[in-house]
Amino acid sequence: MTKDGGGTDLIPGLDALPGAAAGRPDKPGGAAAPGKPPGKKGARRPAAELPVARIAVDMSLPHLDRPFDYLVPVELDAKAVPGCRVRVRFAGQLVDGFLLERVAESGHGGKLLFLERVTSSEPVLAPEIVALVREVADRYAGTFADVLRLAVPPRHARVEGEPVDRPVPEQDVPVSPEAPDPGPWREYPAGESFLGALSGGRAPHAVWTALPGSDWTEAIARAVAATLSGGRGALVVVADGRDVARVDAALEAELGKGLHVALTAELGPAERYRRWLAVLRGKARAVVGTRAAMFAPVADLGLVVLWDDGDDVHAEPHAPYPHPRDVLALRAHRSGAGALIGGFTRTTDATQLVETGWAHALAADRNGVRAWMPRVRYVGEDAQLARDAAARTARLPNVAFEAARQALETGPVLVQVPRRGYVPGIACGRCRTPARCQACQGPLALASSHAAPYCGWCGHIAGDWHCPECGFFQVRALVVGAKRTAEELGRAFPGVPVRTSGRDAVLDRVGPERALVVATPGAEPPAEGGYLAALLLDGWVLLGRPDLRAGEETLRRWMNAASLVRPQGPVIVAAEGTLPAVQALVRWDPVTYAERELAERREVGFPPAARMASLTASPAAIRELLADTRLPDGAEVLGPVPVPQAGTEAQEKERALIRVPRAAGPALARALKEAQGVRSARKAAETVRVQIDPLELI
Repeated sequence: MTKDGGGTDLIPGLDALPGAAAGRPDKPGGAAAPGKPPGKKGARRPAAELPVARIAVDMSLPHLDRPFDYLVPVELDAKAVPGCRVRVRFAGQLVDGFLLERVAESGHGGKLLFLERVTSSEPVLAPEIVALVREVADRYAGTFADVLRLAVPPRHARVEGEPVDRPVPEQDVPVSPEAPDPGPWREYPAGESFLGALSGGRAPHAVWTALPGSDWTEAIARAVAATLSGGRGALVVVADGRDVARVDAALEAELGKGLHVALTAELGPAERYRRWLAVLRGKARAVVGTRAAMFAPVADLGLVVLWDDGDDVHAEPHAPYPHPRDVLALRAHRSGAGALIGGFTRTTDATQLVETGWAHALAADRNGVRAWMPRVRYVGEDAQLARDAAARTARLPNVAFEAARQALETGPVLVQVPRRGYVPGIACGRCRTPARCQACQGPLALASSHAAPYCGWCGHIAGDWHCPECGFFQVRALVVGAKRTAEELGRAFPGVPVRTSGRDAVLDRVGPERALVVATPGAEPPAEGGYLAALLLDGWVLLGRPDLRAGEETLRRWMNAASLVRPQGPVIVAAEGTLPAVQALVRWDPVTYAERELAERREVGFPPAARMASLTASPAAIRELLADTRLPDGAEVLGPVPVPQAGTEAQEKERALIRVPRAAGPALARALKEAQGVRSARKAAETVRVQIDPLELI
């Protein structure tokens, strides 16, 4: 394609742009839109009023991360409204985009192209979401287009064209209920004042440590009801579809029908877009959903809620990898809304919000905690060792067996196992050398007691495996999965039903009858009336992970499981009692543990006390990006080091970490984005994966 009015040729790599040199990056829309002249359509006339449209083009190239100006033709004047979807000619191709705003004149002095067409005149992109998307993209060193794909679901034309029952002007918005009874919030000294601030239109920010055994869904529903009673909307983000269903039921019981919607991927594109439009058009004033709902266009937002912010399911797998905790905090700050970040435990990130003064702690007093908490014991206590010498090494010591046996006389018992499958790791039965696949060197595992070993990476069946060190043919288990545990417990407790809950099949609920429920972390189903006991097995598997957050994540998983047990019910944890995470569980004191963790990370300079960026690519690409990056003062580069890859033929990749003081976080993100833009303009063959404050650092 050629530059309008003559000039250099352009290629699809977009290393040059018409008007880009004259554009002003600090002024949105300063550069003109590239593309071929409209040819015979040159006779089109621009609209009489506000003829210039600023378009966010669906283009993820970092060096093109800015709006472009186009002319609005007369025939599209009525349809081209801010927030609508459009089609424009960009680099010789028709591409999608969003109309951000219309202005009287452009900052570019050259010739502008016309909009090709308005795909839909529905204003799906609200000004508040535009500003939020821009801020999130800048914080995570990403592009506006990438965040926009997360914020606005794909269009479903048939749903969008469905007749609307009636327009909903502001005065016809359904009347919300009166300020609700505090209910479960009475258990917290500051609970009633928190609800009062929400119903009064104020913006309280709280980090909530929920009581074990309490119905956290009812507490969230009361907070949403208080917000709606003050005439504002609410947004609730939870980890998975099961939690969405539970909060959805609690909201319906509290609010009735018609005031809220649930947004999940399981709905399908049509129904999900239908509900999203109901929120956009003001027909629903409250939303509950998974992480994709963090951008839901709730009108007059008064409260954002994030439950269990430490759950790794919240981590967005698509660039630029924003976390709902940060996005919702930004939304609350921008819109003057309240914020509630809650869970049975507390993360170091939430503790950072409390220590900076952005949020206040919302927790019960110690007397209330003691009344609601289970009785936690760890294996290997002195009294246990006196009666059972194998208590420290046995996978199911006598104290755990007795607790389960007594509880199973009248009700269900929960057994948490860290690993799924049957035997996910095996080793030589003689010298204990880990068993590896001969094809790709992946770890071998067993799918059942009669199955041959198979590779967890490539799936190769290793029926003829023998130890390369000693030649022995028999294997032993390195770690036992949930299926094997269920099999062993079935033999230990004959006549008791054994049910499993994990990735293959997750139970929603269990009844009050006798049963052993074996579940992996995060898949524990609530029991009617609560479990009578819980066994937390193989604690060394969780605590021994090579991860900065191993202790914090282990405590979160333990507390989430133990909170399903009835007050004063026995919980047995198979871990060394001197470990800080075990002591925090025994005392049910996640706040002190989180404060201690944060203090230790501040001493060594790890997130969230510091800001950190992870760069993953080939060694050459990382060196090029680091050479192009103007790092802020105080930046420290760690690595790069090799990243383990599955398979012998996987491309070699390395990872480098860049650490800066917390105050220099925005400067680091800006520097990395500029460096990515330089590589993009040079048409670099490889993309470097950039993550700001990644969930896993090791």
